[in-house]
Amino acid sequence: MAQPKQQPLQIPQQNQSPIIPSNFLIKIMSKRRTWVILFISVYTLLLSISWNFLNSVLSWYESTVSENSGWPALYASVLLGLAFGVLSMVAALAVAVPATLVTWITILVLLTFAGKPRRDLVSEGKKLTVDITRFVVKVLIKEGNVVAALCAIIGYFVLVRRNKQDGNNGGAVDY
Repeated sequence: MAQPKQQPLQIPQQNQSPIIPSNFLIKIMSKRRTWVILFISVYTLLLSISWNFLNSVLSWYESTVSENSGWPALYASVLLGLAFGVLSMVAALAVAVPATLVTWITILVLLTFAGKPRRDLVSEGKKLTVDITRFVVKVLIKEGNVVAALCAIIGYFVLVRRNKQDGNNGGAVDY
């Protein structure tokens, strides 16, 4: 007698969408060129904003400059120093974050190899995170202040010198 053919076991399929947005986003963000494009885009935006701010401060200075007073030059140079100080802190932050992460991971790996128990490792990791973050913030603020002060001083002397040259040229502006 012939045996009936057995049907293959069919597994019910779940509703699968062709592209899951979260997997697509993860796949895109794991590419190095995506991060390079993001980095360049953010810095282009920052440079554009600071260039526009620089132009607006200089146009304000040009409209309020008087030959007897150095106050507009002082105000303009402080604003320019502030802008360049903040910009330098953001630029340094882009370098500091990866370096900080590498330092943090290295210390935790060394503590693991030293035989620290997992519970102690977690508490040490929390302390390290706080300490490293404090140190990085202090350094960023310190270096940002130094850049801001230098830019303010240089900007002041450039604006005052430019004002004196404009006064000697009879008000003609040379760019």
